[in-house]
Amino acid sequence: MNSFIYDIPVKVYFGENQLCNLSKELKKYGKRVLLTYGGGSIKKLGLYDSVISEIEKAGLEVFELSGIEPNPRIDSVRKGAQICKDKSIDVLLAVGGGSTLDATKWIAAGACVDHDAWDFFSKWSPVEKALPIITVLTLSATGSEMDSGGVISNLETKDKIGRMEYPLLPKVSFLDPTITYSVSKYQTACGSADMLNHILEVYFTAEKDLYMLDCFMEGMMKTIIKYTPIAMAEPDNYEARANLMWTSSWAINGFITGGKRHEWSCHPMEHELSAIYDITHGLGLAIITPRWLEYCLDETTVDKYVQFGVNVFGIDCKLPPMEIAKKSIKMLSDFLFKDLELSDTFTKVGIKEEDFAHMAKKACGNGVINGFKPLNQEDIEKIYKMCL
Repeated sequence: MNSFIYDIPVKVYFGENQLCNLSKELKKYGKRVLLTYGGGSIKKLGLYDSVISEIEKAGLEVFELSGIEPNPRIDSVRKGAQICKDKSIDVLLAVGGGSTLDATKWIAAGACVDHDAWDFFSKWSPVEKALPIITVLTLSATGSEMDSGGVISNLETKDKIGRMEYPLLPKVSFLDPTITYSVSKYQTACGSADMLNHILEVYFTAEKDLYMLDCFMEGMMKTIIKYTPIAMAEPDNYEARANLMWTSSWAINGFITGGKRHEWSCHPMEHELSAIYDITHGLGLAIITPRWLEYCLDETTVDKYVQFGVNVFGIDCKLPPMEIAKKSIKMLSDFLFKDLELSDTFTKVGIKEEDFAHMAKKACGNGVINGFKPLNQEDIEKIYKMCL
């Protein structure tokens, strides 16, 4: 296995009623705070009032940026960065799901540079520093509350690009499972599909790796499979919501990656879908992932599918390897499309074949995705067609 460095200095307050600690954490980082959030659901939930109360208790001056979109856009990042500069913001407080958190990270970076925020993606401008970020999570999905990444869309260029940089790590994250009680069945399903794919992208690798990391990933996948249907049926089931929330964080905070050096495959393929069609990220991943696994299955890769099928889905290990592999893909598909009730084809969500060549070319950067199995433009187009 490869050597690696693991360093995730994010302080987490996990559990019910932990928001009472927000004021003391905010005070550590300055006197002027920018509160960021999405469409206003936090006001309906009463969460907005609780957050404002904590800010006032800390004696801080608050400014707001609302309306951050799903698949957050560079326009919101630019607007937030300008507020930070104009109002001399000291700390950012992101209250929402992954979109709000992702946008806030790049606002924090944009506030510290003179160039346009899109240069971070179009020119890969360095991220040397960022304003401190505190998060209050409202949706279990992206893991942005405990990682250094953020994905931003540009409607003008039809790009959706993700990037991870150490200065973007939140200083503190508040994870209260009760806040997610109001999350709809659909968004709960999409969030779980997202976190499940975060694990699968790492789990399916040709590299030899730590046995304990595979065990850890298998446990997280079993957790998602067990608790998502419960959370969908019983929205206020604390055990289910707590297990999903903590799994979401650990699925992508770098721990399971170890020393792996392969690229992710499904995410770049999906980013092109939402860049053009603006669909829910987790839904796009749900449609693509089983087809990607089917496409990559052959005699050289089958052993990993056997491990997956036996250890995650409990398939009989005495069956022929290829039979186990195909059954594991079928069981994953059944979970995503039957148990989670997600649409199972591009056709059902309006994605057209005429865009496949363009999306595939951008997904692989006009080259090759060196993932579980190397994928060039032709390979990706074939996977897209399997999704129709």
